[in-house]
Amino acid sequence: MLSTQDSKLLVYASSSVPRESRLKPVSAAAEKMAKLLNVSMEIKRFRKRFTPIYVYYKNGDEEPIPIYCNNGGATDAQEIYTTLRNMMFVLSFHPKHSTLRGLRKEIMRLS
Repeated sequence: MLSTQDSKLLVYASSSVPRESRLKPVSAAAEKMAKLLNVSMEIKRFRKRFTPIYVYYKNGDEEPIPIYCNNGGATDAQEIYTTLRNMMFVLSFHPKHSTLRGLRKEIMRLS
């Protein structure tokens, strides 16, 4: 089995972002993707006011890679999850992310 223990999904949002209407669907989609990939997930809230909510993929000590941005539009968790799934599939072709290569079928499996 491939090890994804050093990998995680990071959700970055301002503490001023409405939790129920905007952060909840993004965090639910990221959590679902994290479970599929068998990685951890963290939500990081910042005092600084900014509108976007970002999701990053971090592998070990490497720089986090942005995989999703919500600029305030109404989006449901399933739509966000589909976007995350597509981005992780594309990322699985990068040589640096060989652990994702073995998870391609799982990533693209309908769920």
